[in-house]
Amino acid sequence: MSSLKLTAVRKSYGNVEVIKGVDLEIKPKEFVVFVGPSGCGKSTLLRMIAGLEHITAGDLEIGGQRMNDVDPSKRGIAMVFQSYALYPHMTVRENMGFALKFAGVSKEQIAKQVNDAARILALEPLLDRLPKQLSGGQRQRVAIGRAIVRNPQVFLFDEPLSNLDAELRVHMRIEIARLHKELQTTIIYVTHDQVEAMTLADTIVVLRDGIIEQVGRPLELYDNPANQFVAGFIGSPRMNFMPATIAEETASGVTITLDNHRQARLTLPVSAGSVGDRVTLGVRAEHFGLPGAGDVDLTLDVDVAEHLGSTSYVYANAGAEPLIIEREESRHEANSEQITVSISAAKAYLFDSKGMRLR
Repeated sequence: MSSLKLTAVRKSYGNVEVIKGVDLEIKPKEFVVFVGPSGCGKSTLLRMIAGLEHITAGDLEIGGQRMNDVDPSKRGIAMVFQSYALYPHMTVRENMGFALKFAGVSKEQIAKQVNDAARILALEPLLDRLPKQLSGGQRQRVAIGRAIVRNPQVFLFDEPLSNLDAELRVHMRIEIARLHKELQTTIIYVTHDQVEAMTLADTIVVLRDGIIEQVGRPLELYDNPANQFVAGFIGSPRMNFMPATIAEETASGVTITLDNHRQARLTLPVSAGSVGDRVTLGVRAEHFGLPGAGDVDLTLDVDVAEHLGSTSYVYANAGAEPLIIEREESRHEANSEQITVSISAAKAYLFDSKGMRLR
């Protein structure tokens, strides 16, 4: 399997630049997931790798070979789209083997490669069915099988599970993870789904407005986000953000006051910042502690509580944005009108007025 490298890659449509200088190196056999909000450029970047979009500037290399001007069919890439794009008049077998037939591969070799892919994806009983006789998950497996038979250097997936219901998404997520383990191939996968990104990826690439905000292992990004955008984007539910002000500089760091809780003061080991600076405190839902267990307590009005079995999510009023607090289901305070929680400096994040992480 091949490595893939993007160097200073840009994409413009007229005067509008949508990819603004991307540098990225993907190792052989790596499973890389592009995530980011709608319009961030993740699908455009994938289509540029596939050769479906022209690269305005910069270089794309696959296996050490420059691919900017190489025809899409000769890049050693197979792409699985959001829509299944199956030929309705062809059987599963014919759909999977069509690209090979078009390329002049012998009937015997086509049959072997189709049968091998069908075995991997458990499609053998469905080979003689038409697409209209398949479920959504089965159609997506056929689309993946059509890519497998080409034996590509790199697989590209463009939000392949977004058209499936929740249960099928879970099933197909497991199937794709198993497929990567079995084929040991390079996969680049685009999604907006946090769970897909965290569970599938070896490496996550977070994009915003055509630039890469951060690249790293899923738990690296979760535990050590580079900035407020990444902190808020990676993780479900999203990190809680509370506006604050630096009230004091101390030998051990800075002391902040929370804007919506003026009596709440928290000292964090931060060397940057000055008195009066506007900052943002970040706390994940699971990091709110029991009363008295942390460095400062907050008593909040409960708006809504979602009971999910083993845990509950409590939505508490705290200004413009509610705080989301994770609690064990057995705790009765999830059903109360108020909830008291603690924040520990050791588990809190601090961001400056531009969103850069201070701690």
